[in-house]
Amino acid sequence: MDVVKEKLKMLPENPGVYIMLDNYGNVIYVGKARVLKNRVRQYFQNSPKPEKVMRMVENVADFNYIITATEIDALALENNLIKKYKPKYNILLKDDKTYPYIKVDLREKYPNFYVTRKIKKDGCKYFGPFMGGINYKDILETCQLLFCVRLCRTPVTATPKRECLNYHIQKCCAPCAHKISEEEYAKRVRQALNFLDGNYSKASEILNEKMLNAAENEAFELAIDYKNKLSMLSKLEAKRITSINKAIDADIIAYATNGLYSAVNLLVTRKGIMQGGASFSLDDAHGTDAEALTSFITQYYSKHEPPVEIIAEEYCEKEFLERFFKEKLGKSVVVTLAKQGTKARLLDMAKENAKDYLNKSVERIRHKDDMTVNACLRLKEQLSLGRYPRRAECYDISNVSGVDKVASMVVFIDGEADKTSYRRFRIKTVEGADDFASLKEVLLRRLSKLGGEEEERFPKPDLIVIDGGKGQLSAVKQIFDGLGITDIDLISIAKQDEEIFTVGSSEPVKIPRTDYSLKMVQRIRDEAHRFAVTYFRNLHTKNSLKSVLDGIEGVGKQKRVALMNRFSNIGKIMDATEEEIAKTEGIGANLAHRIKTYLNENL
Repeated sequence: MDVVKEKLKMLPENPGVYIMLDNYGNVIYVGKARVLKNRVRQYFQNSPKPEKVMRMVENVADFNYIITATEIDALALENNLIKKYKPKYNILLKDDKTYPYIKVDLREKYPNFYVTRKIKKDGCKYFGPFMGGINYKDILETCQLLFCVRLCRTPVTATPKRECLNYHIQKCCAPCAHKISEEEYAKRVRQALNFLDGNYSKASEILNEKMLNAAENEAFELAIDYKNKLSMLSKLEAKRITSINKAIDADIIAYATNGLYSAVNLLVTRKGIMQGGASFSLDDAHGTDAEALTSFITQYYSKHEPPVEIIAEEYCEKEFLERFFKEKLGKSVVVTLAKQGTKARLLDMAKENAKDYLNKSVERIRHKDDMTVNACLRLKEQLSLGRYPRRAECYDISNVSGVDKVASMVVFIDGEADKTSYRRFRIKTVEGADDFASLKEVLLRRLSKLGGEEEERFPKPDLIVIDGGKGQLSAVKQIFDGLGITDIDLISIAKQDEEIFTVGSSEPVKIPRTDYSLKMVQRIRDEAHRFAVTYFRNLHTKNSLKSVLDGIEGVGKQKRVALMNRFSNIGKIMDATEEEIAKTEGIGANLAHRIKTYLNENL
């Protein structure tokens, strides 16, 4: 703590970001400050602090800081550093989901309507998010049924294509087959956009007319489909909040805490219709509720499209967030601190949801801590590791008789899978099925990145886990010795008896099978195996498909790729009819017949 005391004296009075480190140099917390000197000193003063802050401070061995021009810049940098380091005591939206949106690219002559989970600054129209209150599939199908807009991504070219089944059943007007003019299609798109904006009255009229016509023509199955769609629209209308102007888009955000754990509830209202909501459990060391809420909002909207308005509690940093949205995200968002009226009642609803979720989540969060962070602490003690295993990596090799050899690297941070850090390897230098040699190649490729420019992307692990017994561990230890690596712990787990071997002892360590620390090691081992096998199967299937299709006259590289993209494996092509194969880009009826005949005769 002497280092900390000296640094506290030299803190500047500028805005910026501070980075708390533990004894092993791991980043455990990132925060932003209007005045670094005042904010950082607060952590180390004797004044009363929330329990969650005290827990973090007890683990601080050092800190760094970065000066920024403004507090807005500090908030943006804080958000980026949290994504990069995934600090233990920051709000991390690990239970966050990317919700579906309906996307329309109006820059195209014949826009298609499709579902996406990624929001981009690309000038396209996005409708959503759909969070469970409304089924996006029903909305998309209704769009297609009413306005015959296209849902596929078939390119519209100067040469007309053959129309597909949707054209014949009147679900698409086939612009790719030149069956509709650009002007007429644009009119249909405008009607569909109006429908997606929440204006359902015209759609209900059209559906009702179609239902009656279908019933009159005794097309009863079709009439029932129209009736179901009408029922869906009626339910959507029932979700409309009549006391709110239907033009208002708003997310309602409420925060609840018990001093140690926190929760946020988010309700989504679009065009006055309650589209659903989501709750998030948080484990953070922010000093105030306002800071915690601000951190949640900036993280959440880095992945999701911001609404026109956010309705939040009165302690929310209103002006600060509005400037952040404008300057960093290029969005004009109004933050409303609702105190009365309908918006206040909506906020009360969100508050009740947040409190209820927090009460029900506390035990689950504690159980999760036992399986992750606490399991890491126990593992360090049980195996006498040199450091807390914050970043653990595990490797696995997969092949069949030495063919299509691949390897996986999976990463666990604080006992939880960090799938964004997973890596796959194709074995390049090993002949035949030699798992030892393959593992050596992969580890040399991985560990060679340490101390170089690529260490930023591939941080040094605290622990490497090997699937195997004493022999496998000794082989990997030779690699460590050859590279002079002494600051990474190394263990192996033998699957037969689930014994753990360490480099410090010739005898295995037997951890009770009910212990969360053993379960964590088993999880990372099993995840490495799953990831390697999945990669191998995908690669092997594509290679097998490629080799089979090579033998068919008239099937070149482009047609091969088109078939692989459409069917993914030989079995699906063999199960397909000639007509289905012929629908593949570049494959006509004659070639489809040749493909089907060849497969039937040779497989």
